[in-house]
Amino acid sequence: MQSFNLCPPERLRNLRGVLTDIDDTLTQGGVIAPAALSALQTLERAGVPVIAVTGRPSGWSEPFALSWPVRAIVAENGAVMLRRDEKGALKREFSQDAPTRSANFARLQACAAAVLRQVPQARLATDSAGRLTDIAVDHAEFAQLDAAQIEAVCAVMHAHGLVATVSSIHINGWIGEHSKWTAAAWAVPALLGEEFDPRRWLYIGDSANDQLMFERMPLTVGVANIALWAPRLRHLPTFVTDGERGEGFAEMARALLQARAGNG
Repeated sequence: MQSFNLCPPERLRNLRGVLTDIDDTLTQGGVIAPAALSALQTLERAGVPVIAVTGRPSGWSEPFALSWPVRAIVAENGAVMLRRDEKGALKREFSQDAPTRSANFARLQACAAAVLRQVPQARLATDSAGRLTDIAVDHAEFAQLDAAQIEAVCAVMHAHGLVATVSSIHINGWIGEHSKWTAAAWAVPALLGEEFDPRRWLYIGDSANDQLMFERMPLTVGVANIALWAPRLRHLPTFVTDGERGEGFAEMARALLQARAGNG
């Protein structure tokens, strides 16, 4: 990873928008950093759309989809898109149809029970009640699991046919092909009426469940606290900010807007 200070301004100047993780990229302890909120507001005023893509559940994400200056939050790793409609009310859309979600629900609950049985230290995430299409095990928010226990949870999920990813706080498991990558390909046309061109978007994140985006997006940024995860990642971002979490996001936003203004 290179310092974000070395990112050439021309790589930022013609970007269409920003795709961002939420936990430990915009937030700390589930609360958005003031610097990140201010940066989101500045980007929105400048006409730079921001789409957040997160493993957090729909229920947790809904109030932020209404109050944060983002075009949408795609929750549950690409399964649920939350945005404001023309009247400012919440609009919820799914990447899977209702029969598929219903059929998957029993399998997800059976897998959750198996995780708790086979990994005695595991605890379901406290936001589990708001989850519509996945399950989540806490490893760093209110409970602690070590690397071996995290791997054991993932193994149980895989054995039940789930996709499993590890964020900075949770281990998420779901059924289906959706991901942060498919979320971007879904959200950009739905929100902006144009094809998703990854060459014109920047992705910023902080942990293992951002790896697919780090691998596939041409321009990726990690906030400084990605250093905690870097030794365990197969795919790293191109650049890393000096600031952690929301300060790092704000650092990226300032550079992007300076480049667009021709000051970079």
